[in-house]
Amino acid sequence: MTQDTQDPIHEDRVWSDERWTARVIKNEDDDGWAVAMFLDGQAEPALVGPWTMGRDKKNPKPLDTAAFNTLVKTASEVIRRSEQQRHAELNRNVSITVDGRRIRVALTIVPDEEGATATLRATDEVGEELALVSAPPSFKLTAGSAEAWVVSGFAKPRT
Repeated sequence: MTQDTQDPIHEDRVWSDERWTARVIKNEDDDGWAVAMFLDGQAEPALVGPWTMGRDKKNPKPLDTAAFNTLVKTASEVIRRSEQQRHAELNRNVSITVDGRRIRVALTIVPDEEGATATLRATDEVGEELALVSAPPSFKLTAGSAEAWVVSGFAKPRT
């Protein structure tokens, strides 16, 4: 292992590889146990779920390779879906027809702690850019608002 990576941990309640750590924790909602999956470098878990009780019905079942691999797959999927949802929130597009021309209008929002920015772009059927203007991040892109923007001659939208 390099200085930047840690040795894997394979304990009953903590299991890790180079990217993920699974921690079996006391479930705050009841007498049972939960497992939290942390991606390396993240303070908050990517996934928290119930964990199976052991045979003594008091202590948690120990982590093992198969369980850890399943947890990594599930946590990775949760992160992937979250990223897809975030991308969809920040990138919208509609296709409209104006004066017989098919035009794709795309709104891209760039989040920023000091104030988000947004751009509105129109392209024709072959992908040639017709217009690119800044827009308020609160701009609601719909077929109607896209058509109004195109008909206006691609005037910069207001809030």
